[in-house]
Amino acid sequence: MNTSDPIGKAILDFHKTGKPKDIIVSSDLTDDDIIPIEVLFRSYEEMPHLEKRALAMAKGRVLDIGAGAGPHSSYLMNQGYTVKAIDSSPGAVEYLKNQGIDAECKNILDLKNETFDTLLLLMNGLGIAGKKSTLIPFLNHLKTLLNPQGQILCDSSDVKFLYEEEDGSYWMDLNSEYYGDFNFQMHYENQSSSVFPWLYVDYDSLHEAALSCGFQCRRIEIEENHFLAQLVLT
Repeated sequence: MNTSDPIGKAILDFHKTGKPKDIIVSSDLTDDDIIPIEVLFRSYEEMPHLEKRALAMAKGRVLDIGAGAGPHSSYLMNQGYTVKAIDSSPGAVEYLKNQGIDAECKNILDLKNETFDTLLLLMNGLGIAGKKSTLIPFLNHLKTLLNPQGQILCDSSDVKFLYEEEDGSYWMDLNSEYYGDFNFQMHYENQSSSVFPWLYVDYDSLHEAALSCGFQCRRIEIEENHFLAQLVLT
């Protein structure tokens, strides 16, 4: 396994020992955050409502993008769906394969010559697009993976609230192209990932980008600042 695969190592360790250890997420814009490893192994009952709503809307052959430990893939397979999972973490993919899930270690932008009825990007899955400036080419690539009448089910968060002052005004990082563009780094025990971009996009910006790519975009559900969207080709 890649020696700089903190997510994969955390998944394999938890599967082997059952002992929870946190994954630390550092950012250039906020304080360090924690991902409890148990979250990656959550059952359907433990999933938030938005994820359950997305899973209920899945249809046909499903691609689970950024599958992690595969809670969405496992649930959909148990419901009788044909599912393929991809993740850039070798350790995560090793675990997924051991669970009998059709999984491949691959960046979504490198996936070609396959098509699906549902593309699933959950747990702020649109972050994989990287930056707002790369959202349109990202969506255009996803188009090439869709069957006719296919759909993208994705979620994200509007993080504008992070910049709100006590008086209700907002401060923004003037050096940032977009307030939802972050740079993250994952840490687990003695392993750290490379720094990588991660996008939190507001719904209006997603809607505008989707329209420019030939999608109809519909906001399915919203909980506070977090939303679930469906994109279908026009």
